[in-house]
Amino acid sequence: MAQELAGKVAAITGAASGIGLECARTLIGAGARVVLIDRAEEALSSASVELGDQAIPLRIDLTDPESMGTMMSQVLEKAGQLDIFHANAGAYVGGEVLGGDPDAWDRMLNLNVNALFRSIHAVLPHMVERKSGDIIVTSSIAGLVPVVWEPIYTASKHAVQAFVHTVRRQVAKYGLRVGAVAPGPVVTALIKDWPKEKIEEEMAAGGLMQPVEVAQAVLFMLTRPRNVTIRDLVILPQSNDL
Repeated sequence: MAQELAGKVAAITGAASGIGLECARTLIGAGARVVLIDRAEEALSSASVELGDQAIPLRIDLTDPESMGTMMSQVLEKAGQLDIFHANAGAYVGGEVLGGDPDAWDRMLNLNVNALFRSIHAVLPHMVERKSGDIIVTSSIAGLVPVVWEPIYTASKHAVQAFVHTVRRQVAKYGLRVGAVAPGPVVTALIKDWPKEKIEEEMAAGGLMQPVEVAQAVLFMLTRPRNVTIRDLVILPQSNDL
């Protein structure tokens, strides 16, 4: 792979597994150093060993304001700068509202919405001061098309889309780019509550993607000329009818 991101420093939340881990692997392959941000200490350590010297582990609990408040200072202490921030961490709750668990909704909304907003707020001053930077958000097709079997998750991703579209316009004057990658169903821990037969059925029908396919889309977004912003990149399995 060409060293398209040589000299760049990226930080990725939720980087110890799934889409975040594949994005870290892809960006390192493109020449970047990557700060892996996650609260799962054991998985974070394993990922860092696997990815090598260009991976920098940073244990942060994004839902804990005290922990979150140290994120940016630790990124700068460990890496010296930040060129790319990928707000990827998220959770999933599906099912009907009627039988739903509002406490589970709160936990998901806190991570998908509040923590995401806080994390981007934390990196903006550094990027604005440098007048350069890329912010990528892992959204979802559910942020663009209401998905009837996941109303709370859909609502969280609609909030993310609104945030991306407005913040992008606010910070463009500083030379920053903000965009969202919006995948359909991906084989990650987020779908662990799907019935096994449903996952097998979707895999056989080509209705699920692999995390590496999302990572390649993120790399495409980051390597466009600076005068080009990919505001939304929707990536779906071919058999998806959304």
